Amino acid sequence: MKAYVLIKVRTGEVTSVVRHLHRVKAVRTAEMTFGEFDAIAIVEAGDLEAMGTVIAAQVQTIPGILTTNTCLAVEVDGGG
Repeated sequence: MKAYVLIKVRTGEVTSVVRHLHRVKAVRTAEMTFGEFDAIAIVEAGDLEAMGTVIAAQVQTIPGILTTNTCLAVEVDGGG
């Protein structure tokens, strides 16, 4: 299961937050962004319960993170 986590960060702390995100085992990538959100992380977990645990215990607790918006990715059959 994969999720895109859109993150709002306290002013001046985005570099530190992205560094912390890279240390989380379930985070596949994390980058600073411009626009409504300050950073984005791609998180992978085995199931919804594991995803919730990662987000709540390992991502949202990073100092400097104000809010997160988790978008679960759903694969669709591209065949026609």
